[in-house]
Amino acid sequence: MPAPFASLWRPGSPATVQSRPLETSTCMQKLLPGSSPEAGYKSGPPAGAPFLNSTTSQQSLSIDPNMARVRRVFCFSGVFSLLALAVVVRSQQGGVSGGFVRRQGAEFVLGGSPFLFNGFNSYWMMHVAAEPGERQKVSDVFREAAAAGLSVCRTWAFSDGSDRALQVSPGVYDEQIFQSLDFVVSEARRYGIRLILSLVNNFDDFGGRQQYVQWARSAGISINSNDDFYTNTVVKGYYRNHVKRVVTRYNTITKVMYKDDPTIMAWELINEPRCQADYSGRTVNAWAQEMAAYTKSLDSNHLLEVGMEGFYGDSTPEKQQYNPGYQVGTDFISTNLISEVDFATIHAYPDIWLSGQTDGSQDSFVQRWMWSHWQDAMKVLKKPLVFAEFGKSKKDPGYTIAERNAYIDIVYGDIYNFARSGGAFGGGLVWQIMAEGMDSYYDGYEIVLSQDATTDGVIARQSHLMTALSHTLSRPHGSTLGAAADLKAAQELSRQQPHPVHRPSSRSLRRHGRRLGRPARSETPPSK
Repeated sequence: MPAPFASLWRPGSPATVQSRPLETSTCMQKLLPGSSPEAGYKSGPPAGAPFLNSTTSQQSLSIDPNMARVRRVFCFSGVFSLLALAVVVRSQQGGVSGGFVRRQGAEFVLGGSPFLFNGFNSYWMMHVAAEPGERQKVSDVFREAAAAGLSVCRTWAFSDGSDRALQVSPGVYDEQIFQSLDFVVSEARRYGIRLILSLVNNFDDFGGRQQYVQWARSAGISINSNDDFYTNTVVKGYYRNHVKRVVTRYNTITKVMYKDDPTIMAWELINEPRCQADYSGRTVNAWAQEMAAYTKSLDSNHLLEVGMEGFYGDSTPEKQQYNPGYQVGTDFISTNLISEVDFATIHAYPDIWLSGQTDGSQDSFVQRWMWSHWQDAMKVLKKPLVFAEFGKSKKDPGYTIAERNAYIDIVYGDIYNFARSGGAFGGGLVWQIMAEGMDSYYDGYEIVLSQDATTDGVIARQSHLMTALSHTLSRPHGSTLGAAADLKAAQELSRQQPHPVHRPSSRSLRRHGRRLGRPARSETPPSK
């Protein structure tokens, strides 16, 4: 979720090249009108993209600032109408099919075939479902999401010592709130949407790790800071207990234990882990290794991910130039190499991370961020990658829906092209979908599908494209037979759907109420 960041971009931070601020850089080529439907890079990055090798730090990374978006390489199945019909049938009949989502190398698979998805975040579901009069909002969002072809939802499976707490105190749970989570799982199952369930928050919202630390202090345990969440034996015991209670929960509605329910796609250990006590990433890495192994010992059916934003750490100092100018105490590479971790995640909020940068610089940063991590997923991790949080806030002066649609479309274009060009990119989860009448939950990034027809169209188009790509990749030998017909079908769909509009060249990037933390280290971090 959008969260406070350690510092603004500044010259001399690890995100600089040749002692000057990192500018903008391209990660994708434009597919211009008339280009071949087979265009796009498959054997390597396009001209201008930063190569991830030992010479990168000596290169000047720059981009054409006029590049406003990525043109998609449409490889769209001629059976689009059948795919659209399948979405309608799924939303009417309900139920997930194909069993558990699995990992096969750097790809997700379902029933032995590639599984690509378009998804969303709705963190609030359990909290809202706890109020009987508000529960319909959960159903409304799942219904509207299914109609738009969204097939994966990320939401919280925690609320620690806070309002409508699931875990009132260590090991003590409110059964009514647990039944609210049961309802969320059952409604997701009803509408054919799979869940990624996050197990604790790094931040104070809904309790978070500070609540675990406070519980330990109240029990007489000597603790120095909230970062002891990752190292204190008692606190880690509290967390393991929560993992066990959730994973082994018997759903009172579906009559299926969570660990046996294919509606759940994956467990997330923690939302956006950070550690100010150790900026190397080693502390979070050790914690993730312990908790990933423990979670897998309880549940071998489901995938597992850590919940990381994508910041590079000390194991790959040459990659820290891709960070947005500061560090948060995590290490994308070393942590996602843990054997029990099935896939990697990234988040990006360039309007917060690069507040004050130009519109083009922010777009280019996101594309470079995605490209770098996609390369890592394919070549280093050999695991799938999910863009687990991205969005655009309405709180910026000058914001328009057209701006938001254009930014989302840039992200979607890269996800699609990366997935088509070499696999590894499994999908994206936009932040965030809400129902009508949820004004008190609005954070600026909310999307109400029933009220935002153009955004709904952008999202639905991506859903159909990712579904069609899954079918294309399922053909023998990854055949692209009929690519010209696929492109024509996609172009016809494009004419029928609302188009995102190019954003203006500049806008105010000021963000309200964001706390700043530790400045970046200016020195080059040592390698392991």
